[in-house]
Amino acid sequence: MTGPTRAEYCVIACAEAWRDDGEVLASPMGLIPSIGARLARLTFAPELLLTDGEALLVRPDGTPEGWLPYREHLTWVTGGRRHVMMGASQIDRFGNQNIACIGDWERPRRQLLGVRGAPVNTLNNPTSYWIPRHSRRVFVDRVDMVCGVGYDRAAGARYHRIPRVVSDLGVFDFATPDRSMRLASLHPGVTVEQVREATGFELTVPDGVPATREPTDEELRLIREVVDPAGARAREVAA
Repeated sequence: MTGPTRAEYCVIACAEAWRDDGEVLASPMGLIPSIGARLARLTFAPELLLTDGEALLVRPDGTPEGWLPYREHLTWVTGGRRHVMMGASQIDRFGNQNIACIGDWERPRRQLLGVRGAPVNTLNNPTSYWIPRHSRRVFVDRVDMVCGVGYDRAAGARYHRIPRVVSDLGVFDFATPDRSMRLASLHPGVTVEQVREATGFELTVPDGVPATREPTDEELRLIREVVDPAGARAREVAA
């Protein structure tokens, strides 16, 4: 078996977001988070619930295993029983996320998705982020519009938590005294200098940053043969 690719390290890093969550609803948005959630369910998080995004609970292969009416889904969302992994067009040092527009919100240079459910997600259940291309355009000093709420704006919201941010360069968390972003691990082949150069604000960088954990042989087999046999992950993150 060949060694893990960068995309597979990203899958593992996303999967780890749901470790020890227990019986919560995983809502991964995007290809690699979806592969990660399914891998977590197949390995260390068997109690995790997966959804088709509409009205069904599904198994890792996508076949139905239960019904999730929308009213029940909303109850879970607002009661801390869901862990969503979203994307971000911009994210700042405190985890504020923007998916609405670039530039002044009254007259933006570019219109994006819109605020959508980001405020409800971030204030009412744990929210992690997946960013496939780490750059200063995404990791910014100040987001142009706050959609997902960061630690400096959460005002003690009961279920607000940002477990991790995963990018194609590494894993980041907010385990600092002021709840600003910290470099938690580097994907193999990536240096601290590369991450700093690609980040538009000063990161907290501890001494001896560890490497993102290696996938086991069984995890690699599941990724390659069961969850993503077509290799779609490589189209999102190059090897």
